[in-house]
Amino acid sequence: MSERADVVVVGMGPGGEDLAGKLAEKGLDVIGIDHSLVGGECPYWGCIPSKMMIRAANLLAEARRIPGMAGTSSVTPDWSLVAQRICEEATDDWNDQVAVDRFVKKGGRFMRGTARFEAPGKLSVDGTTVEAPKIAINAGTVPVIPPIPGLSDVHYWTSHHAIETEDLPRTLTILGGGPIGLELGQMFGRFNVKVTVVEAGERILGPEEPESSALLAEVFEREGIVVRTGAAAERVSMDGEDIALTLSDGSIVAGERLLVAVGRRAPLKELNVSAIGIVEDARALPVDEHGRVTDGVWALGDVTGRGNFTHMSMYEANVVLHDILGDQNVVAEYHAVPRVTFTDPEIGSVGMSEKSARDAGIDVRIGSYPVPKSTRGWIHKAGNDGFIKLIEDRARGVLVGATSAGPMGGEVLSMLTLAVHERIPVERLRSMIFAYPTFHRAVEAALDELLSH
Repeated sequence: MSERADVVVVGMGPGGEDLAGKLAEKGLDVIGIDHSLVGGECPYWGCIPSKMMIRAANLLAEARRIPGMAGTSSVTPDWSLVAQRICEEATDDWNDQVAVDRFVKKGGRFMRGTARFEAPGKLSVDGTTVEAPKIAINAGTVPVIPPIPGLSDVHYWTSHHAIETEDLPRTLTILGGGPIGLELGQMFGRFNVKVTVVEAGERILGPEEPESSALLAEVFEREGIVVRTGAAAERVSMDGEDIALTLSDGSIVAGERLLVAVGRRAPLKELNVSAIGIVEDARALPVDEHGRVTDGVWALGDVTGRGNFTHMSMYEANVVLHDILGDQNVVAEYHAVPRVTFTDPEIGSVGMSEKSARDAGIDVRIGSYPVPKSTRGWIHKAGNDGFIKLIEDRARGVLVGATSAGPMGGEVLSMLTLAVHERIPVERLRSMIFAYPTFHRAVEAALDELLSH
């Protein structure tokens, strides 16, 4: 059996679904392929359900901040009811069959299956040959499962299991101190699960500013979440009904459940990318400013290695769309990539960190300001942890990076993302009128601090 089309889109996550639908609307014969649910990680496990769970946990935290309510069981709802509601609402809003029908209505064709390259312009989808002169890859990423002795012998969780669970464990060990592990760890901790985070690196949230790592470590400690850094897991075994991690410092951490959240990888071997001249052990598919991997092949989303974010997938989908349609005026820019870790406080950042800027040879000037010292932070009181940090290229007088940590840190980040993206002069930013009393007004104070150096 064989199929032919003008364009094939492999992976119908957010960016792939958007790209395939828009190409079909332009009258092209488009085949969309996915082995799992249309919509990808985001609506079924990642962005949507996890943030609904985090929202519920944050409401609990706010209630416990009211004097006289701290520590009372009356502010902890039945987890099974929370999980059921989130599952039902997510299913109502994001349905695989509805998404497939929507794509077909636009003129596309959908195939459920696993795609592998056979040659340039040719794919195999579970035994069916699919050929097209233009192929776009939106294959996403899959969890990295480290080769720790004993890990394969226990029933560990990935983020999917954590999101889908209907029962709360008594204790939870999280292997990995990145955004996924920290978001879920704090969420479970606020539902009275005893959580321990184990990170092999010297600090949690390693790619972000050290101040962000220190802030979250302090908040987690206050909330009773144990953070272990600088100790790698060397062995996994059962300890009665618990799963035990033996760490490199000789200590043992045990929990009823073990969540493995050490990172994600692009499934290049599974795609057989060697058939199009790409080495299978590459970290990601290399793309140019138009999203091109090689002649007739484009890539977008997590698989490009530019950031495992839904907003990146959608951004790159637009770039690839224009290039496939022959408009080369739209090109990708990656100097102002925004990212948010949805802990409480939220950690929002954009562009370069101070270290990456210095490593790039930039003469930097730093400005920072603690959120609790701002008027809105003082008003907010409980739960006001956070800071604004600005990284300026002194020679050009523009911001190359920034961090907004605190309540609604991801929302405050928007103005900083604009500043980095448009390379707005710092002097011009300082001449703005900042609304009072707002969290974003702390940016003004950070600018004052920067300009004083």
